[in-house]
Amino acid sequence: MATFAYIARDMKGIKVTGTLDAGSQREATAQLSARSLFPVEVKATDTQSVLASFAKRTHRVKGQTMATFYAQLASLLRSGVPMIRAITVLSQQSGDATLSEVLTEIKGRVEDGEPLGQAMARYPRVFSDMGVNMTKAGAEGGFLEDALDRVGTFTELQEDLKGRTISALAYPVFLFTIGSVVITILLVFFVPKFDTLFDRLREKGQMPWVTDALLAFSRFLQSYGWIAIVVAAALFFMFRYRLQSEAGKEWADRVKLRIPVLGSILMNLAVARFCRVLGTLLSNGVPILKSLEISRTATGNRLLSRSISDASENIRSGDTLASPLRASGHFPLTVVEMISVAEESNSLDTVLPAIADNLEKRTFRRLDLFVRLLEPVMLLVMAILVMMVVLALLVPVIRSSTAI
Repeated sequence: MATFAYIARDMKGIKVTGTLDAGSQREATAQLSARSLFPVEVKATDTQSVLASFAKRTHRVKGQTMATFYAQLASLLRSGVPMIRAITVLSQQSGDATLSEVLTEIKGRVEDGEPLGQAMARYPRVFSDMGVNMTKAGAEGGFLEDALDRVGTFTELQEDLKGRTISALAYPVFLFTIGSVVITILLVFFVPKFDTLFDRLREKGQMPWVTDALLAFSRFLQSYGWIAIVVAAALFFMFRYRLQSEAGKEWADRVKLRIPVLGSILMNLAVARFCRVLGTLLSNGVPILKSLEISRTATGNRLLSRSISDASENIRSGDTLASPLRASGHFPLTVVEMISVAEESNSLDTVLPAIADNLEKRTFRRLDLFVRLLEPVMLLVMAILVMMVVLALLVPVIRSSTAI
């Protein structure tokens, strides 16, 4: 079975492109004809290169758009609409060009007999690991509609959290930006005018070291500021490229968990997502090992995902789930204890969603408090920096006027 890339026209003469799996070029042409498509070009190509090429020319789809897609697909399937028809309808009514193109590709693959989850996995820039794995589990376990509905709910909650965080941080970021611009203008255009006024104090050795350092830094910005900007931009892009590697992503996940206050908030949210997905899968009858394999992708953190993977290995050897989670040190002790009690009473499927609800409520309260405290802290930092610049210039002026 090989992969063929094709260019064809439909009954209305509209150009259609995509890929399909077939035993030969003649079979691929026959499949296109069966779809009422007129082949223009059909050629064998390497599957990996096709996926890489498609990944390069596709853009990420907004989370809210994906949440709506999952919910609508679940609703159509639950109403008795066939899979192919449901995907076709969503492809036609989608306002996102990328999602529409991807759904057209997926429809063709599903028509060829490829499972929906496997077809979705070919487009990692559009469908998340959690969405793909939940879809596969739902198709295998006979609860596809519920699985898609859950993915839509999770995606919407995640987008809601992201929106709340961005809106809450908007004002502190605005303050930081305005403060940085003001201080930069002072250092580049205002401070250098005082340099010649302090020559006499400098000759007498009465120049405060703070003022001397401020003037030196101002001269550096005037002479080499553009070099500093170029170096900073180069370091930014190098850092960004580094974060795209697997080692860089793991390092970033480790750093996130170590940030004071914010690290524990991110960890609790990741644990809450894990508990909610795991509880949902277990309540739908998915085996514990399969559920752990799927739910670990929902954490969004590689360290937590590895800890859950280690827990899966322990469960295979007859151990409990709570023991390896406690040993990892990444899960709150209260959560581990509740999981331990739930295992003893065989009620993980009902306890885990409750754990997620309580953990999210507490974490949202901490996040709101953190953001509220961040605003006055930013104001205080900006005020201190401006005050330091002003005092560094006023002290020599006062000394000069006193001497006169």
